[in-house]
Formats: sequence, structure tokens, C-alpha cells
Amino acid sequence: MTEFWLLVKYIILGLFQGFTEPIPISSSGHLVILRELFNIEIKGLSFEILVNFGSLLAVLVIYRKDIIRLVTNFFRFIFAKDEAAKADFQFMMYLVIATIPTGVIGLLFEDYISSKLSTVAIVGVTLLITGFALWIIRNLRGNKNDREISLKDAIIVGLAQAVALIPGISRSGATIVAAMLLGMKRETALRFSFLLYIPVSLGITVMSASDIVNDKNFDVLMIPYLLAFMASIIASYFALKWFINIMANGNLKYFSYYCFIAGILVILFL
Repeated sequence: MTEFWLLVKYIILGLFQGFTEPIPISSSGHLVILRELFNIEIKGLSFEILVNFGSLLAVLVIYRKDIIRLVTNFFRFIFAKDEAAKADFQFMMYLVIATIPTGVIGLLFEDYISSKLSTVAIVGVTLLITGFALWIIRNLRGNKNDREISLKDAIIVGLAQAVALIPGISRSGATIVAAMLLGMKRETALRFSFLLYIPVSLGITVMSASDIVNDKNFDVLMIPYLLAFMASIIASYFALKWFINIMANGNLKYFSYYCFIAGILVILFL
């Protein structure tokens, strides 16, 4: 019965991480909360790497057409100097540039963030910050499309993503808030945010592969980890599909309400 309950806990963790990764309520913050509620101490980063990779696969499936077009036009511009492909080439370059702040700050402060900022108290406060940021942009529409994104826009959105390394600050929320404050249309902000997630998540997965290989807990917890991984793929796919519709209808205020309520409850009771 104990082993069965352990499997259920990890499946729930995978589902929650997968569901909360695409939507602006912080997947890392919710993992901290759930680990506290379930009294699970997950040592090392293998679990988070696996479930985040599951979310990455879901994003790749949903945005596969955009990815194929961007990559194709990126190389068409480099090798054939096709002017029709220039806009997609620039978009790809801006994604690369926006990735740099997260990579640098992550490498420099990963240990500090994991040891000092991954607490329930911090998550309660940062959820309130996320809710406030979402409230600010709840009625914004913007007018910039993919072709009108600038180098400055890419750097600012990249810095916003780096801030989201702190548990409780939503990655999708931070990048979408920054993008919309810079005047991007909702669909452009959403697309840039999730295409930006791909190189960051892929980089973390590749650089952390050795952590999984050398994780002493992995052999013992292989089944729970893999079940959580599969749960995160499924949950992320449907959550992102749902969130795309939410963005189209401009209903971000509901996520703001949720973050306010969740943050207050965490601070008061956990």
C-alpha cells in the first residue's frame, strides 16, 4: 500500500508540474508546495529535469509547424540569403539572445536559488508578485507582431525569464507580462514565450543529463519518476492548448485571482 501511495504521489506531482508549466501560475512553486503537503523530499534535480523535459515535448508537438518554418527559414537566409526568410531568421536570433540571461544567471546562482529561495514562504510571496504582474496586463492587447520585435524587446523578455528562476515566479507569466508591456500582441507574446522555453529547457536537460545518470535515487525511484514524466507530457499538452484559448479571449485576470488566493493561503497556513 505504501508503494502504491508513493506512485500516486509522484503521478500527482507530474500532473501538477505538467499542468502548471504552460500556464502563468509557476510550476516550480507548485512543486515546492506539493512536496511540503506530501512530505516528499526529492534529492537532486533528476525529478525536475524529467518532468520539465516532459513539458518540453508537449510544447514541441504543439508548436511543431512554427519550429519547422523558423528553422528552415533560418538556414535559407544564412545559405541562400533569401530576403523572404529574413524575418524568421531575426526571430530565431532574438530567441537565442533572450535565452542568454537565463543561462548565465542559472549557472551563477543555481545553488543559491535551490538552497535559499526554494522555500514555501518565498513561494507564497512570489505567487502574490506573479498575480500582481498578471493583473497589470489583464486588459492589454498590443500591436507588435513577430516581425516588429526588436533586440531590446528580446533582451527584456530574456531578463524576465531569468527572474522566473525563482520558484513562484511563473516563467510563462514573466515572459508574457514583459512581452505585452513592450507592446506585443497576445498571440505574439504567447508564441515568443513558448518558443523561448524550448532552448532553455533543452539546454537544462542536456547539461543536466549527468545528474540523472549519477543520481543514486534514480534506480530506486525509476518507476515513479517515469510515471511522473508521462503525466507531465499529457498535462502540459492539454494545459497549453487550453491556455492558448485563454490568451485569445483575454482572460488572464483569472490566473491573477488564483495567484493571489494561493499566495495568501500558502503564507497563512504553510
